[in-house]
Amino acid sequence: MTVSFEEMFRVFGRIGLLSFGGPAAQISLMQTELVDRHKWLTESQFLQALSFCMLLPGPEAMQLATYSGWKLRGVRGGLLAGLLFVLPGAAVIFALAFGYAYFGQVPLVQTVFAGIKAAVVVIVFQALYNLSRRALRGGLALTLALGSFIAIFFFSLPFPAIIAVAAVIGLSLARSQTAQSPPAPLVTQGGTMRTIASWGAIWAAPLLVLWALDQTLLLQVGLFFSKLAVVTFGGAYAVLAYMTQEIVHSYGWLSTDQMIDALGLAETTPGPLILVTQFAGFMTGFLQGGPGLAVAAALVTLWVTFVPCFLWIFVAAPYVEALLARPRLRGAFDAISASVAGVILNLAVWFTLHVLFTDVGKGAFGPALRLDSFSTQNAVLVLLAALLYLGLRLPMVAGLGVMGLLAWGIHLLI
Repeated sequence: MTVSFEEMFRVFGRIGLLSFGGPAAQISLMQTELVDRHKWLTESQFLQALSFCMLLPGPEAMQLATYSGWKLRGVRGGLLAGLLFVLPGAAVIFALAFGYAYFGQVPLVQTVFAGIKAAVVVIVFQALYNLSRRALRGGLALTLALGSFIAIFFFSLPFPAIIAVAAVIGLSLARSQTAQSPPAPLVTQGGTMRTIASWGAIWAAPLLVLWALDQTLLLQVGLFFSKLAVVTFGGAYAVLAYMTQEIVHSYGWLSTDQMIDALGLAETTPGPLILVTQFAGFMTGFLQGGPGLAVAAALVTLWVTFVPCFLWIFVAAPYVEALLARPRLRGAFDAISASVAGVILNLAVWFTLHVLFTDVGKGAFGPALRLDSFSTQNAVLVLLAALLYLGLRLPMVAGLGVMGLLAWGIHLLI
């Protein structure tokens, strides 16, 4: 069956506009549209594509959309599907970022964001629970998750190193199995090398221009988020702790509160949650050079965040069936998933401490807390957020809106 580009634009555009709620909701929406409603992919093809995308760094839902487009109409179809998944959310983030940059310090806005931050705490713990149900099966998985949490929370070891160690452990301990001969890939080795070279050049081109123009900040932003694009196994929640550690402590571009606000804003938009990087890039440019540099930094961030996603898909998609037939690769992925659960636990604890305590320092092993900085009001907001999401099961975006209104109401009463 040949699907026209007009049909693809309509369906993937709808997916991009309605893709609220994080990867689980986005994947469910794509399954409804592509498998159930239009029958462009079979259930087996869709699940196989999902397994493949979860092996890659980057946002799995966006890459699933790109792969689905590639499966239907090749590279042009993949580009169309991937861009339609990202661009609506990116446009909203630009609008929200401008509003935050000019009005974020207004007391009323800060009060509303206190409620959003409380909601983010509960949202991240929900993400941890959902991942743990799939990833933490058996003693090895639990050990990897706990070890990853200890490594990053108490010893501040870098996220890429933790993931690399987990992959090596999973690869070495995976049981050898006799598998059927995998099908031949759909591309020649020369074709693969040409794809790597062309998309690698597209990725690097803006960075080379920035280097030639001596644009130090924009080059730093581009290089940092390029590195992030290579290590974002497990999605935005997993990498956010590492990203915040670097942006706040190593570069000093933003504060911890601003990074929490960034995640809260990204939760309210359609598209991949990794658009939080766009907000971080925008605010970095705004604080150091005003709106012009902010837009430039956000565009650079978007480029180096999502161009690699197209690179991974277009290079690896012809090899999907062959890759997923190898048990040792599956073992490495399972180990990475378990390790990611520990990293997300670090993020959840880290967020919670910064919401509940107004003074969180850095100790020799983990954070240093001042007990007299405990915020009873923020603790009440976290409990209310838990009631909304876990008790009443409000949708994510609706819960964020309600929490903003509740924080404003509590502020008026006190």
